[in-house]
Amino acid sequence: MSDPGSTTTAVEAAGDVVGPVRLAGADKTMGQLVATATAEMSALVHDEIALAKAELRQDVKRGVTGGVAGTVAGVLALFSLPVLSFAAAYGIHNLGLGLAWSFLIVGAAFLLLAGLAALLAMTKFKKVKPPERSLASAKQTAAVLQNAKPHPRGAKDPSTSVARSSA
Repeated sequence: MSDPGSTTTAVEAAGDVVGPVRLAGADKTMGQLVATATAEMSALVHDEIALAKAELRQDVKRGVTGGVAGTVAGVLALFSLPVLSFAAAYGIHNLGLGLAWSFLIVGAAFLLLAGLAALLAMTKFKKVKPPERSLASAKQTAAVLQNAKPHPRGAKDPSTSVARSSA
């Protein structure tokens, strides 16, 4: 059993204690029940926030990669415009296979690289998804809380009312 001088109860000795609040027993006070509920809600909210952060961090990384690839595609396409313009001007001027064809080949190579970067950007953006696990967890929590009903109070008995001071 327990030591007569010990203040540990059988419930506490069994390991059913979280901090100063006992998890089992019929002798809980209203304050202990509120403290337990508050601690559990706080832990639940912290866990859901951590889950949302982890999911969003992964999606942000994918979004940044797609954004960089899209930017590279835009820059390469922009750089190809002067080259293609010079190539077209030299091509019309020469009408032969001289310097103009080299400009066209370089311009086409830039456009090919821009197309590949745009394809990479599209595949990365398609992989970005909403944080499904966090949303499902939040919906489940909301459903549980909507179904929770407060304990009905019994009929008020005037003999059990507590006198309150006006101080």
